[in-house]
Amino acid sequence: MDFETAAVTIKIGGYSIAMRSFVPSVSLTRALGKRAGLLLSLATLLFIVPAAHAQFGGPDRTQVHDAAALKPPPGDKIAIIEFDDMECPDCAAANPILIQAHNQYHIPWIRHDFPLPFHPWSFEASVYARWFQAHSKKLAYEYRNAVFANQPSIINKRVLLSFTQKFAAQHGLQLPFMIDPTGKLADEVKADRALGQRIGINHTPTIFIVTAGTKAPPYTEVLDPQHLFQDIDRVEAEMGTSK
Repeated sequence: MDFETAAVTIKIGGYSIAMRSFVPSVSLTRALGKRAGLLLSLATLLFIVPAAHAQFGGPDRTQVHDAAALKPPPGDKIAIIEFDDMECPDCAAANPILIQAHNQYHIPWIRHDFPLPFHPWSFEASVYARWFQAHSKKLAYEYRNAVFANQPSIINKRVLLSFTQKFAAQHGLQLPFMIDPTGKLADEVKADRALGQRIGINHTPTIFIVTAGTKAPPYTEVLDPQHLFQDIDRVEAEMGTSK
């Protein structure tokens, strides 16, 4: 049969997801006749096939409801705060830019978990990252980066588990059968997500440049990660600390 694909955007809660659906082509519809073609179109729309990854619409500005957490760590004048989902392809695309900015500007990069409900393995990945963090913050940092770098090949929870076991073994650790027996790590992930919801986060990645001074705005949202460096330069200029 002759099918074409069509873009479909659906909303789940406050999230917009771009999908693709298989629909009969014009030639096939004509061959079947109007009535049969209409029935086939309706039938195929019931079986929407997601694109390779869920994608969000344009970078809408976050309506911040509670900015109390949008501040640098004590002693720092500026920092990057990110809310991400480890299964989000936009987060994976932004991650190398964030790594480069963190290394080049030598400013704190605070990562918060914000696993989205329609991503089947992102919550588990966040729990694994917390387990590594209990051993070493550096190890957790490297694990998150590794997951983002290998995200296209991690197609389900089983593959994620195998990837995580190999990562642990490469760093001299053995992933336990019960990764979170008390639920403490899961609670930490849920607390991060609840924090994001209080702030007003509804998409990933959500990235802020936050400051402790009075000259620059206390927080600036980075709407396009490709402009992260320009945004940092602008905020530092407003603070009077640009080099």
